[in-house]
Amino acid sequence: MKVLVTVKRVIDYNVKVRVKSDNTDVDLANVKMAINPFCEIAVEEAVRLKEAGTATEIVAVSMGPKAAQEQLRTALALGADRAIHVETDEALESLTVAKMLAKIVDEEKPDLIVMGKQAIDSDNNQTGQMLAALSGMPQGTFASELKIEEGKALVTREVDGGLQTVALNMPAIVTTDLRLNEPRYASLPNIMKAKRKPLETKTPADLGVEVSARTKLLKVEPPAERSAGIKVDSVEQLVEKLKNEAKVI
Repeated sequence: MKVLVTVKRVIDYNVKVRVKSDNTDVDLANVKMAINPFCEIAVEEAVRLKEAGTATEIVAVSMGPKAAQEQLRTALALGADRAIHVETDEALESLTVAKMLAKIVDEEKPDLIVMGKQAIDSDNNQTGQMLAALSGMPQGTFASELKIEEGKALVTREVDGGLQTVALNMPAIVTTDLRLNEPRYASLPNIMKAKRKPLETKTPADLGVEVSARTKLLKVEPPAERSAGIKVDSVEQLVEKLKNEAKVI
């Protein structure tokens, strides 16, 4: 079974995001970048499937600038067998990414596609669903558990009322939630081995996809500064402030 797993380059989640002085975008200068945390979970799940003998090959795919190869090499160090990089310096929207992934899916013909449910930079939570629509594949989103049994993907997904389990005919698309697994760290020997694993480079033109923006970023602002809290000496003072200052009672 071939598993295709997607990887996105984002600002490391431990780094405080800075906004450019002119509010046109996020400042990426001298900022540590990493694999999107949900994509890390997707890579880990694919590796576990291979370790269990269910998967035979893992193909990691990323789209973005040349620097995104760093994250692909990390995915290779974590256990992916080979990587595909669609290189472009253009800002990519979810639909464009889904279209390019659909072309790669046509070429690679994977049995299972595992994706992070969303990226922590854009938070769109759209690409997996769009890819399912374009490819005509069944999808299981927000997966907290994944099993492969009798040619079907059994996906336990988190919904408002609790948990729901769906059976997907393969090939299928699964998007990962936080509770699916705990990603491992890449060991130094595997990091060295990853340098010799194949990494193929393509362009959007190679895939026949036009990179054109349908939305325009107007302004980026940091969250409003929170005011400091205060201490009160009694319940009566607390009630008075809630009533007269906060006006919530």
